[in-house]
Amino acid sequence: MFKNKEEFKFEFSRRIIESYGRTVEEAHITEKFMVLETMVRDYASVNWAASKAVVQNNEQKQMHYFSMEFLMGRLLVNNMMNLGIYENAKEGLEDYGINIHDLEELESDAGLGNGGLGRLAACFMDSLASLDYPGHGNTIRYEYGLFKQKIENGYQVELPDQWMKTGFMWEVRKPKHRVPVKFFGKVIWDENEGKWKHVDAETIYAVPYDVPVIGNDTVNTNTLRLWSAEPSEDFPSNHDFQRYIEDVRSICQNLYPDDSTPAGKMLRLKQEYFFCSAGIQAIIKAHLRNYPSLDNFHEKHVIQLNDTHPVLCIPEFMRLLIDEHNYEWQDAWDICTQTFAYTNHTILAEALETWPINTMQTLLPRVYQIIEEIHRRFVGFAKEVSNHDQNLVDRTMILRDGTVYMARLAIAGSFSVNGVARLHTDILKERELHDFNVLYPNKFNNKTNGVTHRRWLAYCNPQLSELINETIGKGWIKKPAQLENLMEHVDDPILQNRFLAVKKERKQILADYIKEHNGIEVDVDSIFDVQVKRLHAYKRQLLNILHVIYLYQEMKSNPDFRIYPHTFIFGAKAASAYYFAKKVIKLINAVGDVVNNDPETNKYLKVVFLENYGVTLAEKIMPAADVSEQISTAGKEASGTGNMKFMMNGAITLGTLDGANVEISELVGLDNCEIFGLKDEEVKNLKANNQYRAWDYYNNDLKIRRAIDSLTNGTFSSNPEEFKIIHDELMNKNDEYFLLADFESYANAQSHVVELYQDRAKWARICLVNIAKSGFFSSDRTIEQYVEDIWHLEKCKF
Repeated sequence: MFKNKEEFKFEFSRRIIESYGRTVEEAHITEKFMVLETMVRDYASVNWAASKAVVQNNEQKQMHYFSMEFLMGRLLVNNMMNLGIYENAKEGLEDYGINIHDLEELESDAGLGNGGLGRLAACFMDSLASLDYPGHGNTIRYEYGLFKQKIENGYQVELPDQWMKTGFMWEVRKPKHRVPVKFFGKVIWDENEGKWKHVDAETIYAVPYDVPVIGNDTVNTNTLRLWSAEPSEDFPSNHDFQRYIEDVRSICQNLYPDDSTPAGKMLRLKQEYFFCSAGIQAIIKAHLRNYPSLDNFHEKHVIQLNDTHPVLCIPEFMRLLIDEHNYEWQDAWDICTQTFAYTNHTILAEALETWPINTMQTLLPRVYQIIEEIHRRFVGFAKEVSNHDQNLVDRTMILRDGTVYMARLAIAGSFSVNGVARLHTDILKERELHDFNVLYPNKFNNKTNGVTHRRWLAYCNPQLSELINETIGKGWIKKPAQLENLMEHVDDPILQNRFLAVKKERKQILADYIKEHNGIEVDVDSIFDVQVKRLHAYKRQLLNILHVIYLYQEMKSNPDFRIYPHTFIFGAKAASAYYFAKKVIKLINAVGDVVNNDPETNKYLKVVFLENYGVTLAEKIMPAADVSEQISTAGKEASGTGNMKFMMNGAITLGTLDGANVEISELVGLDNCEIFGLKDEEVKNLKANNQYRAWDYYNNDLKIRRAIDSLTNGTFSSNPEEFKIIHDELMNKNDEYFLLADFESYANAQSHVVELYQDRAKWARICLVNIAKSGFFSSDRTIEQYVEDIWHLEKCKF
């Protein structure tokens, strides 16, 4: 479409005129932005078509990744870089007096995800395309994302995330591929046909919007399919049309509607079934366009379920094979259990989805019937394999006590179950899902998460990327394992100094952002200590801020005690109904208000809370961090991926031996990270023996007592009730996540980090070792392992 700057300029001008009836000079900045996005999408469409043709002509196996979230971030720069057209576009726009960065800033983060689950899915999409594998995504086209976070008077306020307000030019609507999805109604036996029929249902159309997923330096272009709900002509005549339209629209309105009410639960289940049913129907239809039957479906498709949200794919697949394609149960089940693979992302019981049977039965009568049959047959299998161990059978039932257990359904219906870090998988096999590991000894495996090093190093940190290129060449962009070649240079004082200069430049960029958005001046020579992630009690942002309180109190009470200048940076969204987490955000901001405005100490200590943390903001934060806080209670974090992004950008991990921190610490060595706190086994034993007493720590440690007392004595709020819930969680509910047990160890680790930081050569070497060892945590490596062990895909050959 354009091979050089001049061709780009001609095409850009022509499209502006054709689309908006005005010249480039007259066009509004949003019009220029939308034309640029459309040009890049159309540029990629040639490759997109070629990729589909190659897969079809070679009859290749494809992988379909079903996930409730795909946290894609901005796509414009990423796509232009991957296509190799960024410089042409940048220079062409410059000739028109347009700064490409001004257009980049108009792009919203697509509101299709929230945290690590969605960002992982996005990284996987990038790596699959870049490695030439045919792998596609399926999710919902949410009208609004989770929410836009504002901080007002220290409190989180949730605003609608209107991410599509300037359009989403990457998507292509495909009405010809729409499919019906049915809710409610009842199931009857049809004597004539000898099968069950779902009648009197409320039908909604699922219409796909396809987004190209563009690989780096390759023709290969995969598809992220976003499903949108639209009304059908076929809806029950006794329904009010206006109400029906509202019901249809609500399905795609928000990511994660509040499910604390029966209506909210129903809507959440509707969402999950909606995209599962639509996606499975579409894949089956596409298969039958190429092959005479579904007998070889599992040979040509593998479906990866990202967490429990898409597990309804399993009974829906069975429904379609039995009801619509006339398969016998066992034949359908054989295909099903060779098609699906399940990724478990949590060991927190509350995060393993369950549904009330009556909700499932009402909304999805035929699907529930199929789940009942899966359950019945699973119980028979479990009895046989366990030698009639009734206790084990009871513990593993899919249906029990009026509840549908989705993780159990996923394990029964999949040929592979994987955890996302070595420790996490071990805990699943030995503890949380041990019974299933007994029943299916070869089903469980580990796939340690990864992140795309292209977005999280090459593109978001061009200064560091250039330094790496000059030191070891550019091969690492295609083959991240080559970052290891940096190990030959980590002792080079010139490289160390150049790295420190790059880090300072990136800290200055973040400091400017903080000044503009928070009105806080931060010292770029201070330690930038960063904790950014979802706000949850187990991630222990509270431990971090309690330590900040301790440092502040120590400086106030002892004029001789002064810390090395330290800037503590937080970013996190709390789920809108998660009261405790929202109070922790208020506490962080309240502490910041006090310490940032105290002239006696504020040149040593600053606290910054960055609102509306998301992908684009992370791309500013990660390159600027000196210290990466990964301080969850051991045994609670499945993997983490923020830890990997920080590591790639040359930050030292300050963390517990939890999730992927275990593997980070092994790769870099304990001299090049800072590990503290209880280990998973120690936490488990403390709980099992009922030995832990939070009050003992409070009574025996003045530092802890003063910090805890400050929550209720007016230090950070004139209202003594403001932080009472935090005080109660720690003291009256016995500190579930062992903050006080780890406090001393954490404070010592922080002191050691400060000591290391002041030896600049040593610090630079540690950071360079982290970068050199981070190639293992590229999602390219993760994807290759999935391909080798689970998916068995062939690369597309162009």
